Amino acid sequence: MTKTCTQKVNVPGKWEQLSYAGENRVPTKEEPYASSWPTYFFGRDEEGRFLDPEGNVVAFEIRSPDQGIDFQGKQLCIVKKTLAHLTEFQKKVATYWGTGPATKQFTPIADILITTYNISAPRAARILAALQGALNDAFAIAWHFKFKWQIPRPNQYDQRLRTFLCTPRHPSYPAGHATIAGCAEVVLSYFFEADKERLNDLAKQCAISRLYGGVHYPVDLTEGLRLGRQIGQIVVEQLKKQYDINLSQIDYPIRVSKNPKLPPPPYKQIIPYFGDKKCTSLTIDD
Repeated sequence: MTKTCTQKVNVPGKWEQLSYAGENRVPTKEEPYASSWPTYFFGRDEEGRFLDPEGNVVAFEIRSPDQGIDFQGKQLCIVKKTLAHLTEFQKKVATYWGTGPATKQFTPIADILITTYNISAPRAARILAALQGALNDAFAIAWHFKFKWQIPRPNQYDQRLRTFLCTPRHPSYPAGHATIAGCAEVVLSYFFEADKERLNDLAKQCAISRLYGGVHYPVDLTEGLRLGRQIGQIVVEQLKKQYDINLSQIDYPIRVSKNPKLPPPPYKQIIPYFGDKKCTSLTIDD
């Protein structure tokens, strides 16, 4: 381990108070009020706390930053070491999952599953609605914690850090991609139980891709996955309670796999992306 990696940087300040490496001003905030947007499976009480479908305050399973998380020391060190030894495959993984918003890669996965199992039109709509509604709520909850805790990004604590991907314009903890991945994994595994192992692998790869990109700490990913899976499970428990007019449970999980070819590979976008990929902060390609 290098000397610079073992030294704690000890930079005071919140995310909104520190510039990104190579920039001269603090970052603009991407949708800072998204946590207040309407949700589909969760409610809120008068104090703004999230409620489950039964009206109970949700105790989210995510570590508070003050519970022994060393962002400026150990966590930043791992980011630096990862970037210093980045492989071509890791770059490919980071680029694939980092292209477009965090929902972009899971929408085609859901569509491929629906097609593979010849799901009826009404059920396909239900699956997509459940997934996207859950992801909407997962984003709102992730944004709540991001802007509550305001944990700086790696390239804010180290002003010389060159990332592989562009650093997003919102706080680091927890990772939005990891939260979305964990939620999508659980919801899709409810409908397509036979493919839950593959969905688990994809969720973990989506999460770790953010470390490869240099834009997140490892704990952002592990805690984001845990939070997302909890959100997904709360959604699933609500879906299980829904019946049709004949009092038959609506959903019946698929338990025999047809081995759907869920990307990646190949590491090519199923839905083309034409957004701006130019970074204003320092990157390893500069």
